[in-house]
Amino acid sequence: MEQFFLLVFLALGGSALVGSVKVINQGDEALVERLGSYNKKLEPGLNVVTPFLDKIVYKQTIREKVLDIPPQQCITRDNVSITVDAVVYWRIMDMEKAYYKVENLQSAMVNLVLTQIRSEMGQLELDETFTARAQINELLLRDLDIATDPWGVKVTRVELRDLIPSKAVQESMELQMSAERKKRASILTSEGDRESAVNSARGKAEAQVLDAEARQKSVVLQAEAEQKAIVLRAQAERQQQVLKAQAIAESAEIIAQKIKTNPEAQKALEVLFALGYLDMGTTIGKSDSSKVMFIDPRTIPATLEGIKSIVADGQEIPGVNNHRG
Repeated sequence: MEQFFLLVFLALGGSALVGSVKVINQGDEALVERLGSYNKKLEPGLNVVTPFLDKIVYKQTIREKVLDIPPQQCITRDNVSITVDAVVYWRIMDMEKAYYKVENLQSAMVNLVLTQIRSEMGQLELDETFTARAQINELLLRDLDIATDPWGVKVTRVELRDLIPSKAVQESMELQMSAERKKRASILTSEGDRESAVNSARGKAEAQVLDAEARQKSVVLQAEAEQKAIVLRAQAERQQQVLKAQAIAESAEIIAQKIKTNPEAQKALEVLFALGYLDMGTTIGKSDSSKVMFIDPRTIPATLEGIKSIVADGQEIPGVNNHRG
């Protein structure tokens, strides 16, 4: 009988000893109550509690967790119904507060997030909810972090996932977007037509300017060419006259020499004068401003005599003076 009680005592003592050793995993913490009141917090590792007196009432991770907020209906400031859901990242900072300050921490946080989302959406119009999502996330993070601080919870991040308007609102938005696209298309088309007209007019103006410049250059070049031609003709005529004068002078000198050496050359001089007189008449006849000139053939000898007397007065030509004497 005594051996039976000894065995029972050893069994109870062994079970109590085993139950007094608690192992807490890394990233977790546990709360211990003694006779119904808070005693201590168990850290990660090997911990010892008093058998039959201490009890682990709450064990939870202190790592960051994700809280999935279900979709809910919200009303914007412009009375538009919209469905919103979100994701909240949070972690327990004070295990004692998380257990003793609130009952069912996760349910309390879900209801708090839903309330804050409805509050923030009610302050915005529909268009603002799509364009100001980052600002809404920051506002929710700030408000939730302040509200959950008494529970020993730290909210690290809040993200709105889906913002879904009602079906009627979606249809009206689609119509609005379709009208906006048509408007933009019309504007782009009109701008394209305007640019095309401007480019066409600019091209025509530039073409006219280029054509005028080309004509001007052509006129200038033509005038320069005509001027050069006139100059060249004048130079040629002058050169011709100079050569002709030189030829006349040389021929006159030759004739004078001949007259000095040959008395009979005077008759040849008379013939040359007569031929020159006739050539002058031919030239006058070819001129555009020619006049009708009547010459009596009988007066030609008298004319030649006059020319001969002029020549005789200019120089003493041998043979001529002898003829006159």
